[in-house]
Amino acid sequence: MKISILPALSFFFVFLITCPAHSQTAPARKGTAERIKVHGKGLEGNLSGDSPDREVSVYLPPSYKTDKKRRYPVLYLLHGFTDNDAQWYGFTKHWINLPEVVDKAFADPAVREMIIVTPNAYTRFFGSFYSNSITTGNWEDFVAKELVSYIDSHYRTIPNAASRGLTGHSMGGYGTMRIGQKYPEIFSSIYLLSPCCMNTGIHANRSEEAARKIEAIQTIEEVQKADFGTKAAFATSASWSPNPSNPPFYLDLPTKNGQVQPMVMAKWAANAPLAMIDQYIPNLKKLNAIAFDAGSKDESIAASIKVLDGVLNNYKIKHTYEEYEGDHVNRIAERIEKKVLQFFSEHLSFEQPKRK
Repeated sequence: MKISILPALSFFFVFLITCPAHSQTAPARKGTAERIKVHGKGLEGNLSGDSPDREVSVYLPPSYKTDKKRRYPVLYLLHGFTDNDAQWYGFTKHWINLPEVVDKAFADPAVREMIIVTPNAYTRFFGSFYSNSITTGNWEDFVAKELVSYIDSHYRTIPNAASRGLTGHSMGGYGTMRIGQKYPEIFSSIYLLSPCCMNTGIHANRSEEAARKIEAIQTIEEVQKADFGTKAAFATSASWSPNPSNPPFYLDLPTKNGQVQPMVMAKWAANAPLAMIDQYIPNLKKLNAIAFDAGSKDESIAASIKVLDGVLNNYKIKHTYEEYEGDHVNRIAERIEKKVLQFFSEHLSFEQPKRK
């Protein structure tokens, strides 16, 4: 009795064609995240009493530990107000698990691997606004100079501006614009995610009741228990209107005895990127790439970046601007994966430095 093996073979080949090729769809390789401490000389002696030794989260791409001779561009990512780096990197309870987001993005061959660095800018007042202040410390200098220097000396980076990018969300988006437009010799490309505090109108419409509530605060414990708006008022005052002669907070609030303080408001206006932008146009023209976006339901911020778009168009500075369907936080992980990392993959230099 002869048994034909053709039907069996036919079934076998059909099985191979129609079933998923599991061996060809290996899971995305994972990078590693570590948390280190970096000393900030310019953060020493801040009147808030915050430590100058700052936690810094570092994401190393999948190939970092296997390709020992390879160097990488670095993306500096600045977190938002009331956040810290650990909440972004999965070291504590988080709303974004950045390593997972980045691993997913790097699974796409079109997105090139880079190191990502986030300093912990959480302060006594819940955020530094990445500004120089005797009250909270010189955060602008720490990010642009001290942190960059440390990362370049301790990791296999490509240590030039063409291979450094700067991005951030909310307060971090503010910091990105503030620092990015001042230091084109350090960062070559910037991406602002829902940047806060871009214009001079910040807190200008605060009610008399809110002002009284803020002025009534007497202790740091009361600040810690206060609502978000009150915390933001103290943080911005500490960053933009510090006063070494005004304990216990060493800052000047925008109102005193219910009256708006013009000098304080002038100082705040001087720290608004849209107010200072004209003097930094030559620097912005030196940047390799500029991008910014915001959710359409994040109305005040969406309105401010629309103004930024107009300013850059007026000066004929090339950039990318998008208002997408969303609010202040609901699609940030998606934006980082789908937009931010592609942007820096395209605009940063991945050229390996030549050996001397």
